[in-house]
Amino acid sequence: MTLALLAVTATAIIYGTTTIMQAIATRRSHGLSALAQPLVVAALVLDGVGWLLSLVALDRLPLFVVQAIQASSVVVVVVLARFVLGTRFRVRDGVAIAVVVGALVVLARASGEQPATTPPAGFTLAMMVASLVLAVVTVALYRRGGALVLALAGGLGYSGAAIAARGLHAADGLLETVLQPLAVPLVVCGACGALASLRALEQGAAGTISAVLSVTEVVVPGVIGVLVLGDTVRPGWALWAVLAVLAALAACTVLAMSPANRQAEDAGAGAGAGAAPSPMTEPTP
Repeated sequence: MTLALLAVTATAIIYGTTTIMQAIATRRSHGLSALAQPLVVAALVLDGVGWLLSLVALDRLPLFVVQAIQASSVVVVVVLARFVLGTRFRVRDGVAIAVVVGALVVLARASGEQPATTPPAGFTLAMMVASLVLAVVTVALYRRGGALVLALAGGLGYSGAAIAARGLHAADGLLETVLQPLAVPLVVCGACGALASLRALEQGAAGTISAVLSVTEVVVPGVIGVLVLGDTVRPGWALWAVLAVLAALAACTVLAMSPANRQAEDAGAGAGAGAAPSPMTEPTP
């Protein structure tokens, strides 16, 4: 369990870092050309590392724990923006960070280690169909969808990837695992999540987008994990687990609306207009 917790914590740190990188980069270019931005490329590589670490956690921890810890990446965004971008750190931000940390401790205690179990019959087919529908919807939304709708699609994409990863089991080796049918919705959903969230960051406020992504990525996989994949809570801890998830979501939403996220957005816009160098390389005094 310790290894799984360390892995998902590292994932949250990576995702928080790449959120700022992507928010800055998507203000420098538009559409698919954003994928050619060095910051986006570097962020996607780091996201890949984070995703591999999340697989380690998903093999040993229930979805509601892994996703809640990953959602705490917004803590990293706020803290990193404070020291790199020189943003104002509000008292409520400090309280929210404390709430997130406390809630995650409760969730870890409420769940314990739970190796992934075999999904029920029809799960793989349902995931294949859902990933196909999501891919069609994402393509349709890419040109005309609003920021919030795209953020929701991105959250659903990342949720689908997490659900598929929880249901995907290591067979006799890596090749056997990759060749399983569930690997298809995992990749498709992950790609949809990345594409939709990048487009959402291009159009909307980074804080709002982060809030939508966080809520979606915690609630949807958490519910599916409990109802479908056999994720459980220790006896007597159910109420505490629910309260911890709600508290973590509320605190993450407060942090997502922090001036730190707005500063990252404004800095990215200024860099894109040539008004200032990238704040990722030129920290604000």
